[in-house]
Amino acid sequence: MLTTVQALFRILTIVTTKAGQPAPNLDGDRAATLQLIISLGRALQAIERGVRPHLVQCGLGLTEFAVLEVLYHKGALPLGQIRDRILVTGASTTYVVKKLEERGLMRRRVCAEDSRVVFGDLTPKGRALIDEVFPAHVERLRHVTAGLSVSQKRDVSRLLRALSLHARRTTGERITEDD
Repeated sequence: MLTTVQALFRILTIVTTKAGQPAPNLDGDRAATLQLIISLGRALQAIERGVRPHLVQCGLGLTEFAVLEVLYHKGALPLGQIRDRILVTGASTTYVVKKLEERGLMRRRVCAEDSRVVFGDLTPKGRALIDEVFPAHVERLRHVTAGLSVSQKRDVSRLLRALSLHARRTTGERITEDD
């Protein structure tokens, strides 16, 4: 069984000499890096294709579901935190929140301490919908990821988290304890 560090090195094929200098095979690292990005993109697309029909059947798009899901698990959050957690732009978040409000699935409320901060929260109707949709969503995720064992899923999760944290540090992005 590979350790997390060994597996990450294998995936990224980061090869160094004993002196810590890059090995001559830089093209191998370049090719492996590009293949990693392509593989990640294809895997995400395949997973989305596996879960999207169920969400559409429930009257939800992927982003709408993501907003409801984050509020379901984290409770009321400032809209900026919702945006950061579902990985979309502020304008997209505002658009989706407005659509969910119009459907009575969530509401916005101004923070009592700072009127510049607006919170999003589930309504009883929104909670009932996510209570119904989420368990079936998880089963679909389990089905589309069943090609990996539990141990492999944990290994991949650790590797992707390490990759994400490194990439975010590299770009100067703020890292929180939830990351």
